[in-house]
Amino acid sequence: MNPTDLPASGAPPSGPPLVVVFNVGAGHGRADEVRATLRTGCAAAQRTLHLVEVQDPRQLGSIARQAVAQARQCGGVVVAAGGDGTINTVAQAALGSGCAFGVLPQGTFNYFSRTHGIPAETADALQVLLAGHTQPAQVGLVGDRVFLVNASLGLYPQLLEEREDWKRQFGRSRLVAFGAGLATLLRGHRSLRLRVHSQGQERELRTPTLFVGNNALQLQQLGLPEAVAVEDGHLAAIALRPVGLLQMLGLLWRGAFGRLGGADELIHIATRQLTVRPSRRLGTLGAMRIKVATDGEVGWMRLPLHFRVAPQALDLLRPPARQDTAAEAG
Repeated sequence: MNPTDLPASGAPPSGPPLVVVFNVGAGHGRADEVRATLRTGCAAAQRTLHLVEVQDPRQLGSIARQAVAQARQCGGVVVAAGGDGTINTVAQAALGSGCAFGVLPQGTFNYFSRTHGIPAETADALQVLLAGHTQPAQVGLVGDRVFLVNASLGLYPQLLEEREDWKRQFGRSRLVAFGAGLATLLRGHRSLRLRVHSQGQERELRTPTLFVGNNALQLQQLGLPEAVAVEDGHLAAIALRPVGLLQMLGLLWRGAFGRLGGADELIHIATRQLTVRPSRRLGTLGAMRIKVATDGEVGWMRLPLHFRVAPQALDLLRPPARQDTAAEAG
């Protein structure tokens, strides 16, 4: 943890301090540029900046909790500077804290920031933070773990783990991510046997993967109609029926071109709560563990899994929605 405090010089601060958790490993090697942009922008706006750098990703969770405690003490805003994984970890610490939450996107996909209209350029995103407009942002939970974009089990976490191996070798890009996914599918996969309970109904599923989306933009890009359900306060659960390799490759191709919505191989569930247990055919395996990915971060969790919309939203600093802008103009 490497804190750097930059108080506004001369005049009193023009707004709450910004406590920025900066994952220096994100941002494609632009750490010096990001630092300079934040310091210059905050000084010009007479805002106090507490820049907390994360050199070791393993310390991100503890540093995020300390940053939230600091923001609560000084009446500040807690900000995540990094990719979707960094944003997820800081959001986990900020949820329910009473602090406003801001984002400085530094990742490859940046689904959370893009869906809320937050600019990709650091200088522009900083202006959003300084403007101070907040709106609630829906949070998904699996157990007590936050997900802002998606949570998944089965094949999808496997794809994510192997994608990270490819990124370490070949760099971060959409092409590398697609190539990693293709290589994983060619090696084969196993199906899960699950019981899924939602809205008073239970069904037995045999599926390679269960994906629970909480990001309308990602679902739109895949061509999935549940994007509308997420915008209306639901989660979008998508299960894949057992398919062969050629069908799987065809689905990967359709997803790349935003045409998954009409695929007969998919099962769609829009819901605010979803419970996942082992299939009755597997006997008493209520304590079995399974890999679960939340916003790209993979870890082990025990079944049953409870997915739900969090009762509290994040108080997100973002550009005004169009209806808000129109109301202010009127």
